[in-house]
Amino acid sequence: MITLPGPGGRLRAHTPRTDPLTLPAAGGPPASRTVFAAAHVVADPYADTTPDGPAAVDWDTTLAFRRHLWSHGLGVAEAMDTAQRGMGLSWAGAAELIRRSAAEAKAMGGRIACGAGTDQLTAPATLPEILAAYEEQLAVVEESGAQAILMASRALAATATGPEDYLEVYGQLLRQAAEPVILHWLGPMFDPALEGYWGTTDLDAATDVFLEVIAAHPDKVDGIKVSLLDAGREAALRRRLPDGVRCYTGDDFHYPELMAGDDGGFSHALLGVFDPLGPLAAHAVRVLDTGDTAGFRALLDPTVALSRHLFETPTRFYKTGVVLLAWLAGHQDHFAMVGGLQSARSLPHLARAYELADGLGLFPDPALAEARMRSLLTVYGVPR
Repeated sequence: MITLPGPGGRLRAHTPRTDPLTLPAAGGPPASRTVFAAAHVVADPYADTTPDGPAAVDWDTTLAFRRHLWSHGLGVAEAMDTAQRGMGLSWAGAAELIRRSAAEAKAMGGRIACGAGTDQLTAPATLPEILAAYEEQLAVVEESGAQAILMASRALAATATGPEDYLEVYGQLLRQAAEPVILHWLGPMFDPALEGYWGTTDLDAATDVFLEVIAAHPDKVDGIKVSLLDAGREAALRRRLPDGVRCYTGDDFHYPELMAGDDGGFSHALLGVFDPLGPLAAHAVRVLDTGDTAGFRALLDPTVALSRHLFETPTRFYKTGVVLLAWLAGHQDHFAMVGGLQSARSLPHLARAYELADGLGLFPDPALAEARMRSLLTVYGVPR
């Protein structure tokens, strides 16, 4: 029995599981869906740094976690917001992460796609400066041998005066891209600075602009990652995509239904929640490969409560729960984050994340997870 704090400071008892979820041996990449897990970075807990100083990354453990994801057949979406881009990890750190992870992917034969954005810009920028920043990052990704994900740009959101500026910048980038890219539409719930992306706060009008970008260069767009937490809008959008352009769900609230699909098609996946759900998610999609949609839903539907908890408002701090679960699962030896972001969620929030993950059997060693959770509770003064 372990005592956990809940809403209002009330304490409650939780009886941890004694056995982890049993899954079949890991297999190859899923066949019916392309699935990426957006992976977190592991901080160096011994670095003498500050929250606004350069990120100190434990490279060995960070790369080991990517090998864990690849070993289960998942692709890795690298240097995305899960890796704290714009929330502790600078472009210099992201560039090193891209190069190291791409080399590791090549050595292991793992699939990797990496984010290219404009976060090296630190002041108001002109459209040519924004384009140049994108070009610099796109070159780093392509030179590493990884597929590029064109991330939404805070600088572009702040500078653009309307849809035509987005059409111009993205049009030039897609004409230059050596290989088809993934376009990323990240909603303001993940990053408030992206409010009004595509030149309007009207989501229907924004969708039209987004589709106009794709329609002008369909041969340069592998797919789109949609992170709006609106299942109906995503399903409607994917029905309007040109043939051959994939929809990668980034909806951490509705991913089972979007991946299962409907008469109008289905979504592939590029999800932050697949960082802690990696082995279970990979197994579920392999079940879907057999045509067993009900079996797929039976495996993934129970995980939605955990995902919704991790991504609750303010959604951008979901990384804290992701890293907590990685520590509890034994993928790293500490609960420290780049920029000190381990403090971004309350103890009751973290306790509930542990409880939900434990209930799903996500921890390979439940006793280790319990011991580590007890150590965290002790630091906060929770009585045994």
